[in-house]
Amino acid sequence: MKNRLLITVIAAVLLGGVAVGYTVLSGASPEEAAHSVPTGDGPRLMMLSNGKLSTVSRNDPAGSRDVTEQRCDRVYAAAGTISCLRPVGALKAGELAVLDSQLKELKTVPLTGFPNRTRVSASGRMVAWTLFVDGHSYAANGFSTSTGILDTKTGTLVHSLEEFAVEGMSQRPVDVNFWGVTFTADDNRFYATMSTGGHRYLLEGDFAARRVRLTGQENVECPSLSPDGTRIAYKAAVNGDPQQGWRVSVLDLATKKITPLAETRSVDDQPAWLDDRTVAYGIQRDDGLNDVWAVPADGSGTPAVLVPEANSPAPW
Repeated sequence: MKNRLLITVIAAVLLGGVAVGYTVLSGASPEEAAHSVPTGDGPRLMMLSNGKLSTVSRNDPAGSRDVTEQRCDRVYAAAGTISCLRPVGALKAGELAVLDSQLKELKTVPLTGFPNRTRVSASGRMVAWTLFVDGHSYAANGFSTSTGILDTKTGTLVHSLEEFAVEGMSQRPVDVNFWGVTFTADDNRFYATMSTGGHRYLLEGDFAARRVRLTGQENVECPSLSPDGTRIAYKAAVNGDPQQGWRVSVLDLATKKITPLAETRSVDDQPAWLDDRTVAYGIQRDDGLNDVWAVPADGSGTPAVLVPEANSPAPW
């Protein structure tokens, strides 16, 4: 693992040489922004536009958007708390930045790896993130992830879920990886994915007790808990093989019923619930740009572009 971390740091430095021009062109330091995030004109959607934190009206998501100078590789927000996974810069690895609605920096956490996923609990208290430490795809063999959680109220920081005990495992396999955290309403329990031996499992975690347990559900990646806490949207490997792509699906936690959604293209993203009826996600286009799509959570309807040329959606 030390060798992997060293390789990642070196890669980050090399990428920084490329990223320096990108950062300079932004015209602002990471702490600066064009303005605070708009909140007063009805429901909004937060996302990234060309790497910049942006918002758009939920009533007109394809319309004009407010774009700040805050750059992130991934973003998520809830209850006035924004989690921004900042990209690598010149001679600098990435970091987690926790911001308020005025884009004031509340806390930063240095990170070593490539930003991949982030989530904020509904109350805004808990923040989680996932990085690729080795590899850049969940479909690749030999990838390695690092997933951490921050309690913004107490300041408690867990750098890696590998610090947690796994119920029923006296000895953790060397190939275990965790990713894709989603929080329950109590700000203590959470769901995430654990992989080992070529299988991906849904797990439930207890932050205070520092332990996780397998729920018995396999092939559940990047879970996202619905606002009412009854269902999990996730990506399921087609035929259990990530090389064949992923299908966005919804798991009913009470009945264990699985509903594949109407989106039949491969979606390599952690879905985001816009409300209890709608799931959003990003899909990369052939030209390399991303669009945010939305689809009904009950398996009906037809996928539709929600916000063009954007990614990393979150209700705001």
